[in-house]
Amino acid sequence: MELLGQLQAGWHNGWLLLVTFYGLFAVLMFVFPREVVKRLYDRTGWTRRDYLRRLVAVPIALSTIGLFILLPLNPGIPSFWIGMVIYGAGMIVFNTALFNYRDTPLDRPVTRGIYRFSRNPQQIGMILAFLGTSFAVGSWLMVGAIVLMGFGAHARVLAEERACLMQYGDAHQEYMNRIPRYFGVPVGCIPNRSGRGSS
Repeated sequence: MELLGQLQAGWHNGWLLLVTFYGLFAVLMFVFPREVVKRLYDRTGWTRRDYLRRLVAVPIALSTIGLFILLPLNPGIPSFWIGMVIYGAGMIVFNTALFNYRDTPLDRPVTRGIYRFSRNPQQIGMILAFLGTSFAVGSWLMVGAIVLMGFGAHARVLAEERACLMQYGDAHQEYMNRIPRYFGVPVGCIPNRSGRGSS
């Protein structure tokens, strides 16, 4: 791992992993029902502050993608293989979440599948995929950039939570009370003294 790494254009750079990530995402958005895609990008309930935060995050995201394009993948370093494992885990989490999202009726909050363990598995999967790419190119600077992207994603998550509460009301509030925002043990999964799950 280096601070940045050697910047050079090439066919075996970090962009390969990004193309795989976004390419599969684009295919799924094309084949998913239009109403599902519309729901995924719904910004109802967002405030001006939410849009401003998103606007500020855009240059960071674009700069990060630009650097990935110029940073070569290096299978000769241990961090490459660590990164590929993290990247693979992120891809699995992200795409599993998308299919769970697709399979949920439009008039209900998404609570099935991987959403039983995290309220925001799409964001977790995306950050893991980008973090894995950072390790695969061997750059600590890129790891730091992904951490910053994570804070940007958190702001979006807060906006989406407000929107879901407006749309689904008590059903989503009950879901929020049970399931952690990112990761952890859902309420009701920790055994009590009698050995049975709490209600």
